[in-house]
Amino acid sequence: MQELPPFPENQPDEPTPDAQNPSTWGLIGVWLVELGETILPAVVIAILINLFLAQATRVYGSSMEPNLHTDQRLVVEKVSYRLHDPQRGDVVVIRMPERGPELLIKRIIALPGETIEIKNGLVFINGTAIDEPYLTNDSRVFGPVELERVVGRAWVSYWPPEYLGRVD
Repeated sequence: MQELPPFPENQPDEPTPDAQNPSTWGLIGVWLVELGETILPAVVIAILINLFLAQATRVYGSSMEPNLHTDQRLVVEKVSYRLHDPQRGDVVVIRMPERGPELLIKRIIALPGETIEIKNGLVFINGTAIDEPYLTNDSRVFGPVELERVVGRAWVSYWPPEYLGRVD
């Protein structure tokens, strides 16, 4: 009986010459594709988070002392003011291009439609003095801000470590 040659599917897989000696350009191409599959989605996710959910910022100046200090790092959340209006006492981050490129951090003391007066170092809203336990010096030179300029609410301090925690 005559022996038949083996079928191709029964033959062991033999590497092709290209697979045995991949070119440098082929390796670079594979590496770039893998890098793009990993890095590109991460960058897109980071941009979306920064645009719509939260971003990091730094405190410039001493106007928010003793609660916040120069060079302290904060996370600003951008969601809550899409669900409800800002509240008295919230610490917000605002963009005021006419005052420079830095984001400013301020506390809301009055709401739309309220009348503010300052007498003998005290703030009165609609004729009633407000309690400001967070204030040690007179830092009341800012004025009203349109809601469109509010970037978000200062949420968490993460640097330096001794200030780690919620921003109040």
